[in-house]
Amino acid sequence: MHHVRGVDLALWEWPGDGPLAVYVHATGFHGRIWDEVIRRAPGRRSIAIDLRGHGRSGKPAGPYLWSNFGRDLAELAETLGWRDAVGVGHSMGGHAVTLAAALRPETFARLLLVDPVIFAPEIYRQPQRRDAAYIAKRRNEWASPAEMFERFRGRAPFDSWRPEVLRDYCEYGLLPEGDRWVLACPPAIEAELYAASNSPDADIHGRLGEIAAPVTVMRGGIPWKMDQFDLAASPTDPELAKKLRNGEDVLLEGRSHYIPMESPEIVAERIWPRMHTNGHE
Repeated sequence: MHHVRGVDLALWEWPGDGPLAVYVHATGFHGRIWDEVIRRAPGRRSIAIDLRGHGRSGKPAGPYLWSNFGRDLAELAETLGWRDAVGVGHSMGGHAVTLAAALRPETFARLLLVDPVIFAPEIYRQPQRRDAAYIAKRRNEWASPAEMFERFRGRAPFDSWRPEVLRDYCEYGLLPEGDRWVLACPPAIEAELYAASNSPDADIHGRLGEIAAPVTVMRGGIPWKMDQFDLAASPTDPELAKKLRNGEDVLLEGRSHYIPMESPEIVAERIWPRMHTNGHE
């Protein structure tokens, strides 16, 4: 655990050589959701973070502002002395990595943003989202991670995930509490974050020009609509890469928002392009 900005953050570390790769997860997930990506780059030093309110990290009282995550990450990087790392963020994690790169430029030598929740600018001028209120009513208690896996494996969006990724999601996405298991990201926190995703606090377009490092923006191929709550759709501004000083746009037709869960080998290849995704040099 590392205490940063009033909260204890849990880090998962894989020792290795070369530049550090820092992995940051999406809303409602945890650092171990990256296991199958990291496994495809053996011998590379990697750290995956449980963001505040998620996984094994502290769960302080709200409000849960989107800017908190990028600020936490930048402060953590300063505390641990990270420099010239590879920043990898999915969904909300992509937003956090982007803000951290603007706040502390020396942290990252390059970024991979996997379908980041960085909307087109006009979305932030619309009323705050209320279509995800049902998230707060998610089932919170489980008999075991195995029960959760069996419950989810045949249901969208989990039925398109690699089974091993879904197992990691269930194994590390629950915490023991007496004779039961509860979600490691409480439903109320997850719902609050979805509702705040297009708040003015979450709009970081004004910081994009501060990022000099090369940035690859990997987007899913399902179009996103403000009036339709579709977790499989891509929330990323289609023009995001053009707004960065050194941006590259990669559109993956036929892929959903859950690219790391469906195709970890594609993500691994983008992080370490000279390595084969079967884990051999």
